[in-house]
Amino acid sequence: MKHPTSRMLHAYWERLRGERAAPERAEIEPGEIRHLLADSLILELDMATRSATVRLAGTRVCALYGRELKGATFASLWGSEAPDPWRIVDIVASDTLGVVAGLRGLNTAGEAVDLELLLLPLRHRGRMQVRALGTLSLETTPHWIGLRPLVEAETTSLRILPGRRVEAAPPARAAIRGPAGFPGPVRRGHLLVHAGGRV
Repeated sequence: MKHPTSRMLHAYWERLRGERAAPERAEIEPGEIRHLLADSLILELDMATRSATVRLAGTRVCALYGRELKGATFASLWGSEAPDPWRIVDIVASDTLGVVAGLRGLNTAGEAVDLELLLLPLRHRGRMQVRALGTLSLETTPHWIGLRPLVEAETTSLRILPGRRVEAAPPARAAIRGPAGFPGPVRRGHLLVHAGGRV
């Protein structure tokens, strides 16, 4: 993650989820991430129709596109001619993993800007695969932002964030056996005593 907004939201999400795969939507406290809200997104996911809808978009995200994005399809952020970005959402929902994508957005005059998209899974009333939390942040702020809206985007990079590591159980200790005809060693304090023959 290059953008500080992405890193801060990811750190907040990690703290909320603890040992779980994802935190609950109701656990998100807007006051705790108020400085990130302008760049934030919440998506509603529909796995049956393979679609995602913007339920909430921050003011800076809406300003990028020159319109209110609530109710818009997530795919519309890429434009009508772009390939459907469902694979990004599918990784977040199906694999319960976060994703960081680099985007190159184009405005109505053909001017380009680089953006960073972070998407993270959320539970909603105990259910997975129904919500995602994210940010869409500018890497630089060109002079035309807010004057000429973005009309399309392409995905230039995609990185899947590592999931929660599950500690493996330590391997079972194999029974120690002595040579054939002799019993195995016996522990006496910090010593192992092996049975032996007389000389």
